[in-house]
Amino acid sequence: MKEGIDVAQQITEITRTLSNKIAVVTGASRGAGKGIAIALGQAGTTVYVTGRSAANTDSPYGGSVGETAELVTKSGGEGIPTIVDHADDAAVADLFERIKQEHGKLDILVNNASKVAGPATGGFWEKSLEIADLITVGLRSHYVASYYAAPLMIANGKGLIVNTGHYGAVSYFQNPAYGAQKAGGDKMAADMAKELRPYNVAAVSIWMGGLDTERTRAYFATLPADKIPKQKLESPEFTGRVIAALYNTDRRMNLSGQALIGAELGAILGVTDIDGSIPMSNRFTMGGPHELHRSLID
Repeated sequence: MKEGIDVAQQITEITRTLSNKIAVVTGASRGAGKGIAIALGQAGTTVYVTGRSAANTDSPYGGSVGETAELVTKSGGEGIPTIVDHADDAAVADLFERIKQEHGKLDILVNNASKVAGPATGGFWEKSLEIADLITVGLRSHYVASYYAAPLMIANGKGLIVNTGHYGAVSYFQNPAYGAQKAGGDKMAADMAKELRPYNVAAVSIWMGGLDTERTRAYFATLPADKIPKQKLESPEFTGRVIAALYNTDRRMNLSGQALIGAELGAILGVTDIDGSIPMSNRFTMGGPHELHRSLID
């Protein structure tokens, strides 16, 4: 994509880029996953939308895999709602076997599923131990989905695995389980990239900034006006637009293995947010990705 084009032109170009491509976006009932799935749909992709929410009453924040899939289809792709508990390895295996039978390939996997529980404040020892489930559904589940996705991408001769990441990998954010999950996702992508490189399959972690999601809006609604952060939030669709551009760029394999700040990658690839704005990197306030050891890039 070129820099300096208007939003309408950019959307038109995006729509042409990923027709006939197959993607899986995990944890896409709402939030980041929902936005990513919709943006990939805008690019013409067939998207398997996974999550546990069969109805929008299953979460206090609303949303369901069916609603997201419908929006993917309305945006120009094909949304396929798929109820999957990503703590269930057999259910994940069944998902990718279904994709193999229906399409014989997979082009993009976005690992976004996570399990969030408990309050954001207080010491980790004061919170429910259930918060540690974020390491299972959010780190281990990324590994399991990638395990089943990789053979389909290798057979296809091209692919992209994305772990949704965050600055919490290097700075304090929410709790120790969150930080461990994000740091682990970065290293997992780097190591997978090393092993997948001979097969033209890339793996990256993309750090998202503050997102305008249902959960964020609900949290802000509890704050006094003077306590609401002033920085503009990224739309959840922005990361999906970046992923579409990354899949198509000839820099894809050069960037493989890295943890990448979405706002910075978007600037490199000429991607704007859905309102035409350019999201801001938080590198200088929250830190940046670690440098990879040469053993991971040689």
